[in-house]
Amino acid sequence: MLQFPAVVLLGPRQVGKTTLAIAEAQAHLGSLYLDLELPSAQRQLDDPEAFLLSHRDRLVILDEVQRVPEIFAILRGIIDIRIRSGEPSGQFLLLGSASGILLQQSSESLAGRMVQVELSPFQSRELIAASHPVAQTLQTLWIRGGVPLSWLAKNDIESFRWREAFIATYLERDIPALGPRIPATRLCRLWTILAHLQGSLLNYSQLATALAISGQLVHRYVDILCDLMLVGRLTAWHGNVGKRLVKSPKVYVRDSGLVHALLGLTNYESVLSHPVAGLSWEGFIIEQIMSAAPSLDYTFYRTAQGAEADLVIDFRRNQIWVIEIKRSSAPTVSRGFHQAAVDVNANRKILVAPVDQYYKIKDNVEVMNIDN
Repeated sequence: MLQFPAVVLLGPRQVGKTTLAIAEAQAHLGSLYLDLELPSAQRQLDDPEAFLLSHRDRLVILDEVQRVPEIFAILRGIIDIRIRSGEPSGQFLLLGSASGILLQQSSESLAGRMVQVELSPFQSRELIAASHPVAQTLQTLWIRGGVPLSWLAKNDIESFRWREAFIATYLERDIPALGPRIPATRLCRLWTILAHLQGSLLNYSQLATALAISGQLVHRYVDILCDLMLVGRLTAWHGNVGKRLVKSPKVYVRDSGLVHALLGLTNYESVLSHPVAGLSWEGFIIEQIMSAAPSLDYTFYRTAQGAEADLVIDFRRNQIWVIEIKRSSAPTVSRGFHQAAVDVNANRKILVAPVDQYYKIKDNVEVMNIDN
């Protein structure tokens, strides 16, 4: 059986979780760590084959690996040598900002020799498990987002300033370093527009008009933001139900803290007073659910007749759940939600809201918090 090393390609939202992964690996595995943003670390790889083979008895951690893309081809040969020598898997841990370019390079060079793992931002269940109060945890996580350094800031203002700096640095330095040559101001404007359109149907023509560029360029820019795991597209459910189905995907800025930073919303009160509040909460809950079980099929359902479900989860074993998301403490569902459940043949109907405890309402709809 072919053994392969674990290759972890992390998106830009995972600052802090990367540090944790490195610390644990170094503490328990006696690993060698190189930060490839540092010239001193890059100099150690002047002869990468000799260097890496000289440390074949240790786990080698290469951080910010996208800075040295040529390393993937070299790793392939080294891994094959070590496999033929009967060495176990888990030889290399590669960390870096995940982009389409990086994923393509690694997949072409290391096919069959790696696994890819995306570390999501903090999830509510991780923080609540650490004995944080449930209600306060959810509120803070929603407002600040799940990027560790934003979450761990001393107060909301420091968190907001960190996110502002992150956005500026990422647009001006990190994205160009990954390859795409896009004016930072234009990409920032698109990102901000998408924050305003949080949870709306993705209309490329509308975006092209707003940015005064071609539809082809808009497609490319949105694809880049999705590759970088900054933006997500939730596809529409499709099936033969004899009704006119909405086919356009919904678009979300994946981290709610970045939504609020892009819109200049510094705290809970400013978010609540903004029209984006409800859809920001919806996107936050959807991201929490999808991060907790990334292997499932997620869509939304909407018809021209008004049947709608915010999230449809297909477990691929004749189990389909429909989910409605509300920010109210006394939530209700519409007739359209029940119709959506019938149309997709759902086994379970769930209403997610900031409630204190689980309960049921009419027509067997289960009301729960994200952590119930």
